[in-house]
Amino acid sequence: MTDSTKPRARAADKRRRLTTEAARVLYEQGVERTTLADIARAADVPVGNVYYYFKTKDELVLAALSEHSAHLDELTGRLDQLSDPRDRLKGLIEAWVAQREVAARYGCPTGTLAVELDKRADGTLDEKAGTVIRRLLEWAERQFRALDLPEPDDLAVTLVSSYQGMSLLANALRDPDIMARQGAHLLRWLDSLKVPDPAA
Repeated sequence: MTDSTKPRARAADKRRRLTTEAARVLYEQGVERTTLADIARAADVPVGNVYYYFKTKDELVLAALSEHSAHLDELTGRLDQLSDPRDRLKGLIEAWVAQREVAARYGCPTGTLAVELDKRADGTLDEKAGTVIRRLLEWAERQFRALDLPEPDDLAVTLVSSYQGMSLLANALRDPDIMARQGAHLLRWLDSLKVPDPAA
């Protein structure tokens, strides 16, 4: 690495750390309770340097939403390696259940952020959070469509809203077992879905 590329690499590393920690800290503390100093401290970056990369907290919120989107893409990308769409959907549910301890403490990362942003007066960032959830819905719909099931868009809404509901309840009651039980219920529901017999 040349001397001229080292500063760029260090800058990229700082930005990456800030983005990663913004996603985590905003998720754990919420937007209103989080300061730029909190994120700088978590990323081990001097607070004055934060303004070089992100001028406002809203820019950090956008970066956090991009991080959530990247995590979703990474998860669905792995699941897309499975040949059976039903197995992909089951893998999604299993990934949700695997995060039950974290969900019981903080809720769904994107869902809680979307709800919090919706309550803000400016109303600009809530649409960005909705975009991440919409991408999940579209991915789930493609799986149901690949299974030739009727009304795949409604099935996707049922699946994702079930996840949001079980995350909310697990968080409200601080009970990760809710996620485990509801996840098992969703897996049985998936197995029960059959392509209608046209001759029937």
